[in-house]
Amino acid sequence: MLRDDGALVPLAGATDLYVSLNFGTLTQTRFIDLWPLQGLRRIGLAGDVLSIGALATYTSLIRSRLVRQRVPMLVAAAREIGGIQIQNRGTIGGNIANGSPAGDTLPVLAAVDAVIVARSAADERRIPFAGFYTGYRANVLRPDELIVAVEIPAVDGTQWFRKVGTRAAQAISKVVMAGVRANGTSHVALGSVGPVVVRARETEAALARGDIDAAAATLGREITPIDDIRSTADYRRRVAANLLRQFWAETTPS
Repeated sequence: MLRDDGALVPLAGATDLYVSLNFGTLTQTRFIDLWPLQGLRRIGLAGDVLSIGALATYTSLIRSRLVRQRVPMLVAAAREIGGIQIQNRGTIGGNIANGSPAGDTLPVLAAVDAVIVARSAADERRIPFAGFYTGYRANVLRPDELIVAVEIPAVDGTQWFRKVGTRAAQAISKVVMAGVRANGTSHVALGSVGPVVVRARETEAALARGDIDAAAATLGREITPIDDIRSTADYRRRVAANLLRQFWAETTPS
């Protein structure tokens, strides 16, 4: 249908799509309902790679033994997305496709070098998460492609996640950060500090040298937060630096 009928908007949990529809900011008028596709809900292992179907809900991520064992910070992110109703309906594929820089699962996926699996009627391709977004809510998907899964390789090291919002739950992130630290290396990714999720590679290089002060200063240059209704750019820079220091302190071996 995506190939032959054209101009169809994929719809699953609709937790973001209906907001846009109600506000009148969604210009598209034709939808394709993916919710009945049970095959896209599977969570399993393919060798040593965790495969999560695009229609896996946040609730299913929280309940999954495999996800809890292999990517506990993804469970932590899922627990802080909306309320129970949103967690029951919202899907990881929708969070990826929506592409909001405040999407809570996105820094986790960036930090673990996830791969997006996209499928069309003709073929299937795997897109590294780092190359998926081209700008604010824009990505490399073709009109005839669906996100069908996200793949996460084995994660070596201590995982860390923190969301800062107005409330402990049911609040859009002011700053959200995910990190992995192991064997002298760190992976650091942040949301709500730029038009897309930021994988802070220059900051990671500074952390590899063991200089947290230099890393915090570098992070301030790597991110591009803005002033908006939820916060100010200056506040977001300060919080991002504080989160980086907290990540460093809490993952330092005792």
